[in-house]
Amino acid sequence: MLAWLLGGSGLAQSNKKLDPDAGYIPTVAPEDGKKKKKNQDVTQALALPPELPAAVVAETDRLAFQVTPLTAKGLLSQQTREALKFLLRSSHGPIVKLRAFVAGSGDLRRIGEIAGEMFQEKHMALPALSVAQVGALPLEGSQVVLEATETDRRNVNPSGVAFVAAQPAQSVADSLAKIKSALASAGIAVSGALIVTCFVSSFDAQPDTQQAMSAIFPGAALNYVQMQRAPVTPPASCEAVARLSQAASSTNASPDSGIALVAAPEIVISGMQLAFGSQDSDFKLAFGRLEKALAARNARFDRVVISHLYVTSPALTARVIALEPANIPRSVLPVEALPSLDSSFGLEVIAVPDSASSRP
Repeated sequence: MLAWLLGGSGLAQSNKKLDPDAGYIPTVAPEDGKKKKKNQDVTQALALPPELPAAVVAETDRLAFQVTPLTAKGLLSQQTREALKFLLRSSHGPIVKLRAFVAGSGDLRRIGEIAGEMFQEKHMALPALSVAQVGALPLEGSQVVLEATETDRRNVNPSGVAFVAAQPAQSVADSLAKIKSALASAGIAVSGALIVTCFVSSFDAQPDTQQAMSAIFPGAALNYVQMQRAPVTPPASCEAVARLSQAASSTNASPDSGIALVAAPEIVISGMQLAFGSQDSDFKLAFGRLEKALAARNARFDRVVISHLYVTSPALTARVIALEPANIPRSVLPVEALPSLDSSFGLEVIAVPDSASSRP
């Protein structure tokens, strides 16, 4: 009897192995009228991050600026989210442009991805963006600082604004003095400064940067960064935006003084366009993309009033400038890196549209 039971058990197991359906429980289709469960497996494709605009339009008389506070808590993504939360809480109107300076080895592309996600979640218009990696930020452990250009709900610049290009000098104090002189030549008091940014070669060599900026421009949003880890010459260069004290007769850009007076009701602000490669043909492609971005906002390259050129190698500067309009102020800023490893330079501009009807 025991042998029979063991034999029968072995036969059953053998049959189970041979039978491909042994132990199989068939899937039963839901009865009519019953809904499938929401958690049934459904193939889903991850949504692509929203694409930020190549250029935006802003009302000149409503331009305002903010700089995010530095923090050493967390890595690049966390710090970026905290900085954006700060801007979204404290802004007085829509944010139209972000300029990000990143320190450390984080992926610069994350700035745009996170900004796109957060603005989209808030159902807000997406801003243009420029991102550059710099040598360092003033707070150890801090990986990002954001400058925001926004349009205030009120008319805060009734006469227009002035853009002062970066003023190279041997010290921050000398560079700030040049900005002060440029503003004075246009009849603008230092109290009219809206934002001042200083780029330095070394924090140790310029230990009093924050104090010097605050002493001259106490009412402005202030920011300063180290350009590159390696020494840069000249070692200091500061730039600014200020409100005009009186209406200018027309938009006027002076490359000699490095200041552009803008009385037009609107401006077109581009994001950063990158050049991929170091051949002249690569440079022209970047300028071509920038021209298309401006044209989409009813502006032209010959209507540019000021440009910002971010270079990883100063040897490229003269070649890039040769492709720009000749009679405009420009900030030439050496930086550590750009969002793409094969980027030779990044370029952003501010232009005046052909008419006030530049909004799409």
